[in-house]
Amino acid sequence: MIVAGLTGSIGMGKSTAAAVLRHLGCPVHEADRAVHHLMEKGGKAVPLVKKAFAEAVPRLIKHGGVDRTALGDFVFGNEGALDRLETILHPLVRESEEAHLFRMAIRREKLVFLDIPLLFETGAEERLDATILVSAPPFVQASRVLRRPGMTRERLAAVLSRQMPDAEKKRQADFVIETGLGRGWTLRQLKRTIRLILWEFGNL
Repeated sequence: MIVAGLTGSIGMGKSTAAAVLRHLGCPVHEADRAVHHLMEKGGKAVPLVKKAFAEAVPRLIKHGGVDRTALGDFVFGNEGALDRLETILHPLVRESEEAHLFRMAIRREKLVFLDIPLLFETGAEERLDATILVSAPPFVQASRVLRRPGMTRERLAAVLSRQMPDAEKKRQADFVIETGLGRGWTLRQLKRTIRLILWEFGNL
């Protein structure tokens, strides 16, 4: 089974690319969806967040789960708190990835994608067969992100400061998908990339 990574900075079109890959029949494990399940009532991250952020529990816990918006507000601008949160979430998301890959191996899938937001920042490329980066011009990226509820230029700058510059990611990625020209263009690029990956690794 070929395991490829999908990554891209905030607002670059990673969620759209993941949806297109699923439409093309490729299983995709999305880190954001995994985090959502980990944070909901009964999720593995809930007791760990309660313990790590005991001082803020009354405003972080809602209906038995973690209020992700409140948590985001709490850790924004607080490097120590954000590091604590990542220490909790990264191992749990990795565990979710491994479980997903096990299920896909049983199904005998040929190609599986792992959506990993901080792929290159965490060295995840070492455990992947190929990496795909989604990218878009800075003005497109900013336009997309600033339409999100509660997002400001300050928040966007803070997120980008913790991510590897897009130019460096392009140098490291095996394939780059430009998403600024519409969904149809993205679809055609992804179809071509899938064929290339299957050809390259299917013949090893």
